[in-house]
Amino acid sequence: MKKRVVLDKKAIQRTVARITHEILEKNEGCTRMCLIGIRTRGVYLANRIQDKVKDVEGIGLPFGVLDITMYRDDISKLRWPEVKKTDISFDVNNMTVVLVDDVLHTGRTTRAAIDAIMDLGRPRKIQLAVLVDRGDRELPIHPDYAGIECPVNDDEEILVRMSEIDGKDEVVIVKTR
Repeated sequence: MKKRVVLDKKAIQRTVARITHEILEKNEGCTRMCLIGIRTRGVYLANRIQDKVKDVEGIGLPFGVLDITMYRDDISKLRWPEVKKTDISFDVNNMTVVLVDDVLHTGRTTRAAIDAIMDLGRPRKIQLAVLVDRGDRELPIHPDYAGIECPVNDDEEILVRMSEIDGKDEVVIVKTR
């Protein structure tokens, strides 16, 4: 399988730092803000953003983990959906929720995540931060913060690897056929 590296470990570190600073700048700090990572790699990315916020602001933000399996619009097509734990132990009402995911493509995962968050309460606003925006949306959803824009061909896929789960940090484009 042929691959092309678009972000290496250092580039991911710089990108996470930039996204963090953009979030803090746009929101004039981090008052009444929380981070919610979408399983799986969005959680690790959100955790890295949380660490950077601590470095810059000296504040630990409320942090949540969201599984969107039961909110997927294709759940009936999945043979054995694997539902994992959602862990959001704080009140999202009147909060700025920064929803974090690794790749934004069609917008369907983000739509499912927004539905799940709205079932928990009424945030003041929901913002979306992604490491990679690959375009080709099916729904009118766009990121507030994106590390890179990386459109790919129909025969290519973007893989995000994070050291916490994959043993290394990189974003690669691979040929699927």
